[in-house]
Amino acid sequence: MKEGIHPNYGPAKVICACGKVWEINSTRKEQRVGICAECHPFFTGKQKLVDVAGRVDKFNRRYGKKAQ
Repeated sequence: MKEGIHPNYGPAKVICACGKVWEINSTRKEQRVGICAECHPFFTGKQKLVDVAGRVDKFNRRYGKKAQ
């Protein structure tokens, strides 16, 4: 590998919008994220399930073939 062309790689802080901070190794000193595993609805169990039943029928009524 050539000398002097690679960025410095070292400890860095990641800061989530919820306030959680943890240490990683990166070429950047600080990274901010909007959501993490501590506040993401899928991982916390607060996920809302979206009912998609009937979407195919609705599409077929608008654009598809007529049901016989």
